[in-house]
Amino acid sequence: MNHYVLKRIIQLIPILFAITFLSYGMMRIAGSDVVTQKMENTGTVVSDEVLNAAREQLGLDKPFLTQYAVWLGKLLRGDMGNSYVSGKPVFATFISKLPATLLLTAVSIVMTIIISVPLGVLAAVKQNRMTDYVIRFFSFIGNSLPNFFVSLILMYVLAIRLRWFPVIAKDVSLKSVAMPAITLAIAMSAKYLRQVRATVLDELSKDYVAGARARGIRFSVTLWRSVMKASLVTIITLLMLSVGNLLGGTAIVESIFMWDGVGKMAVDAISMRDYPIIQAYVMWMAIIYVAVNLLTDLSYRFLDPRIRLGGDEV
Repeated sequence: MNHYVLKRIIQLIPILFAITFLSYGMMRIAGSDVVTQKMENTGTVVSDEVLNAAREQLGLDKPFLTQYAVWLGKLLRGDMGNSYVSGKPVFATFISKLPATLLLTAVSIVMTIIISVPLGVLAAVKQNRMTDYVIRFFSFIGNSLPNFFVSLILMYVLAIRLRWFPVIAKDVSLKSVAMPAITLAIAMSAKYLRQVRATVLDELSKDYVAGARARGIRFSVTLWRSVMKASLVTIITLLMLSVGNLLGGTAIVESIFMWDGVGKMAVDAISMRDYPIIQAYVMWMAIIYVAVNLLTDLSYRFLDPRIRLGGDEV
């Protein structure tokens, strides 16, 4: 197992370097830089000499490969540089936004599990009955509604009409995170409960379920001890993908509710052409997806002996 993990990590290192190079290059061809953006926001006319001096101070006057090499060298030493806008260290800025994203991720995932797994299993057990039709209907509605529309509905109903939650998040607390987490949980649950239903239905059609029923074993015992265990690989895959997406920050939802997380930080940085912040966000996303893929592969090998034995033979 240790050899497998080490091999996977070595394979992923070139991918991370390629991501840094491509993302750095794409930002440099965006058409404008942070100096131009700042001057446009102030509404003042500044001479080319002042603009060039500001670019030289930030190192933006150097060739692209030189800028990339300097940035990568600092990154490998643990230095992400300073924000072009605030002047604060990028790492400190990023770390200050991370708790909000972690809380939003945890609450959203818990809500998604509570909603999607029981409803998916219920829809599979009650296949082609009224319960199944109702669950699939609401799942279709949840899949059809975009997050920003759900956010506005929840904001109007839960915050403005019922006054249960604040309209705009004022702090990192369970009360403030409730509405953005519900918004994300609705979208994820609507998608995942259908996949849980399909997975459970596939397991229910297999011979071992019919054999257990013929031996007089209660259906509930077979369902929770055998069917659900066999379905864990698919369910864990879905959850891991969701964790990767959520840890990257959900820009639209965070911006609507003013949730001060990583996603909102990235949106603000992009609008201001704050390249060091954007690069930190890109690296975070890359590391998250690499780590999620690795953990998913390891969970496969742990939960399914067939995958583990097949991998050991290679």
